[in-house]
Amino acid sequence: MTEKDGKLLAEFEIRMRQLMYLCDVLQDENTQLKQNLAEKNKEIDHLSSEVNKLRSKYDNLKFAKSFSSENQEDVQQAKKRLSKLVRDVDKCIAMLKNS
Repeated sequence: MTEKDGKLLAEFEIRMRQLMYLCDVLQDENTQLKQNLAEKNKEIDHLSSEVNKLRSKYDNLKFAKSFSSENQEDVQQAKKRLSKLVRDVDKCIAMLKNS
């Protein structure tokens, strides 16, 4: 093997080691990013659940407050909503009896 071939081989080895090092760094970074993404997705799910609970509480509070309101329109809407809920419950009971 000539001196030129030896230098080329040494340079190739150096570049290959650099490439392998960069690959390892990128793999570590990728793993860390995947962990961060999983944590963020878990946090998003938790916050979405929290939002849904708070919306439900808000709707219930709004519904209850509408009965104590002096505004007749609010009271009528509350009565309609309550009637719809009763009908839905009745339908569910009927479906359970038929099963």
